[in-house]
Amino acid sequence: MKKKGFLIDMDGVIYKGSEPIPGAVEFINGLREKGLPFLFLTNNSQRTSRDVCYKLNKMGFKVNDTDIFTCAMATARYLASKKENGTAYVIGEGGLLTELYNAGYSIVDDQPDYVIIGEGRTIMLESVDKAINMIMKGAKLIATNLDPNCPMGDGKYRAGCGALVAMLEFASGIKAFSVGKPSPVMMRMARKALQLTTDETVMIGDTMGTDILGAGSMGFTTVLTLSGVTHESDLAHFGYSPDFIIKSVKDLLDEELFMKVMGAPAFAEAY
Repeated sequence: MKKKGFLIDMDGVIYKGSEPIPGAVEFINGLREKGLPFLFLTNNSQRTSRDVCYKLNKMGFKVNDTDIFTCAMATARYLASKKENGTAYVIGEGGLLTELYNAGYSIVDDQPDYVIIGEGRTIMLESVDKAINMIMKGAKLIATNLDPNCPMGDGKYRAGCGALVAMLEFASGIKAFSVGKPSPVMMRMARKALQLTTDETVMIGDTMGTDILGAGSMGFTTVLTLSGVTHESDLAHFGYSPDFIIKSVKDLLDEELFMKVMGAPAFAEAY
């Protein structure tokens, strides 16, 4: 049996709010002890990988900055591959700005190559108006992700990046290109970062429309956890299914189930 590696969503999979999901710390730290490669994937572009790592360390996860891969990182690297030392007008926060600077991009207020949209808690209508005019003058519209909302804990949500992008698309008549999950761009980058082949890659996530759709389309083994936003009753609404369904990552502490996941081919019959 081939050694496999894991791409793992975070919110709803290993923690909720500021609390780890029961069994998650043991599972992640167990992967590290076994020498199995893993990478956390998040569609949240607000925080840097260092910020995210600090949060996880406080919860007890033995992880490093290099174990985090954000949609901001994927977006910056993708744009750098398309246009070196480009310019961007950004609606977003520190995580996205940091990654763009690291990729050699300049943040400008006039005639940018790209208008890039990420998460933001304090978005001004003036910035939105600016973005619309830049797009209509030829700047390309890029979204870090198209998530319509973001969970805040206690059953509350706030508007996500996708909600703002939809407004800009409607106002400008231009469709955005999204780099985050379920885009194959982010999925492929993450797999390559772990130096895995397609059949060596397992995705663990709680969202059908991003984690499971994106990974399944790439041919990865998919594990849906019901500890986040998806309920078992929701599965009837989708034309695709995960390879495995678990209540939480605590289930993967069971050696028999863990070995089934490790040995499963992509698109295996649902467990």
